[in-house]
This record gives sequence, structure tokens and C-alpha cells, in this order.
Amino acid sequence: MLNPVTIETQMLIRKPATQVFAAFIEPEITSKFWFSSATAPLEQGKTVEWTWEKYQVSTNVKVTKIITNQLIQIQWGEPSSTVDFIFEAINDDQTYLRIQNYNIPLQGDELIAFIIDNTGGFTTVVDSLKAYLEHGIQLNLVQDKFPPF
Repeated sequence: MLNPVTIETQMLIRKPATQVFAAFIEPEITSKFWFSSATAPLEQGKTVEWTWEKYQVSTNVKVTKIITNQLIQIQWGEPSSTVDFIFEAINDDQTYLRIQNYNIPLQGDELIAFIIDNTGGFTTVVDSLKAYLEHGIQLNLVQDKFPPF
């Protein structure tokens, strides 16, 4: 049974929507702030594998919808849930990024643990993205979040 919970994190990124959008589509950019590698760029209707080498973890990501410079929608994780990356151009040099995670098939304590983990995880991704795109700094936040160090 799906529940009505939506996890959301957001941040103003001082870069054009085209650049913020590309940061999630192109694995050579995304690997600078999130995962270690991917089997391919994101493309609607395709499934790619994202890998976090330090943690020896991979996951399949099914891309269900792409609206260029506006939306990337994926199904991923265990248990599988939906994630929307929403890109709102504020002006030519600023993008308001929202990440929403929903269709979570959990209840009770499992749901609470999922909410805590994914809210923290997506916040870390957004913070790392901001540092990378705005300042060219790779903070390694995702890489340093969990042991072993």
C-alpha cells in the first residue's frame, strides 16, 4: 500500500536551469557531487545503474519522464519509490531545485526510517551540488557521510 507522504528538499542554485538540469543527466557531472559512476546518461524510458564505489552499492534507476530543463522523474531504490527533480528557472542565472520523493510503499517505523534517511540523503546531494556548480568545489559530502572513513 502506498502512502501519501512526500519527502522534499530544495535549494536555490545560482546557475542557469540548463546547467543544473545537465548536472543530473550527465554522469560525468553527477559523479562530482553524488554517485561514483553510471552506466549511461539519463534518458526517458531507459534504465541505468548508479554506483557508489566506496560503499560497494549500486542501484537501477528507471527514467520515467524527462522534460528538458524542467523535470527528471525516476523510479529507484529498495523499496522502489518515485523521485522528481524539478528545475524552476528563477532568471537566466538562478534555478530553484526541488527534489520530491514519493510513492513510498512503507508504513510505520519503516516509513519513518525511510523519511529520515532519504531527507538527509537528498539534502546532502543538493548541498554538494550547490558547492560544485557555484564554486567548483567537490565537498565529497556523500562519500564522507557514512563509515568506513
